[in-house]
Amino acid sequence: MIRPAVTLLRRYWTVLRRPSVHFSLGFLTIVGFIAGNLFWGGFNTALEFANTEKFCIGCHEMRDNVYKELQGTIHFTNRSGVRAKCSDCHVPHEWTAKIARKMQASKEVWGKIFGSINTPEKFEDKRLMLAQHEWNRMKANDSLECRNCHEFDYMDFTRQSPRAAEAHSNQLAAGTLTCIDCHKGIAHRLPQMSGLGVK
Repeated sequence: MIRPAVTLLRRYWTVLRRPSVHFSLGFLTIVGFIAGNLFWGGFNTALEFANTEKFCIGCHEMRDNVYKELQGTIHFTNRSGVRAKCSDCHVPHEWTAKIARKMQASKEVWGKIFGSINTPEKFEDKRLMLAQHEWNRMKANDSLECRNCHEFDYMDFTRQSPRAAEAHSNQLAAGTLTCIDCHKGIAHRLPQMSGLGVK
């Protein structure tokens, strides 16, 4: 019983080791093309599903905490009907940056597995640390996710408050500030920061 299985494995190994001896180049090219498309299509479909709001709020930690906060902001409901979903602000749109962010986010799965923020109390205890990670990430990439929707070149400073117009036309234009420097609490409640020296 074991001997035929070993023989079969050896035969398959021989074919896999040197497929061009057993199959034509055209056949291998077609099979490789089809297999590549199936892999790429499956990978891209999974990647896009992981960017949906349904996926993001699939765990109660996000649905019951930050998603509820988002629902009360202008990024969720506004006069123009343009709404940002989780991935618009937390996942870069550019492909290479998106893959890097997905790889970085994969370690967040450990938090889910080990329940590090599975209660409102645990979430509040870690809120400042989680927020600082996001703020630092956005500061490092010059608020790339904000800039996917908000184009500096198309801002109408005459329709902004004097303070906002000053910041946008001077510090933002000069590169001394980035969006997240001033807009930390734009979509989620700010963590308790009094006495911590956090900007």
